[in-house]
Amino acid sequence: MSELPDENEKRFIAILNKKMDLGRTLNVLGHLSVGLPSLLGHGEAKFVDYVDNDENVHPGISHYPFIVLKADNSNKIRRLREEAVSRGIKFTDFAHTMMEGGSVAQQALTRETRESDLEYLGICLFGETEILREFTRKFSLYR
Repeated sequence: MSELPDENEKRFIAILNKKMDLGRTLNVLGHLSVGLPSLLGHGEAKFVDYVDNDENVHPGISHYPFIVLKADNSNKIRRLREEAVSRGIKFTDFAHTMMEGGSVAQQALTRETRESDLEYLGICLFGETEILREFTRKFSLYR
């Protein structure tokens, strides 16, 4: 097994709009979670396999923490997104235009919507823990 970096040096942080029902919340978190790794460079995130005592492999678990926080509303997520853009932090976000119909219809609706009219439902960030904490510490854990 190769040497892994300190697991606390980086992390994933998802911030979800608390105004959604559970089903929509899980759907948004799923989209954010599968999308963000596609933006990361090779080896930037670390994934490890766990092997139990019966030699069953439990593959592809993030070495870095994945923290889920909640936001009171869309504007708080919008400001977080603006901060991530200004700092060059990799992220995925999810807006209300990405909910109904298929991907093509959702892309068209998003294209027709001004950014200021988007209702943000979630954002997921990946980066150095201390930098992310600087602007995510005001959000509370999603419980």
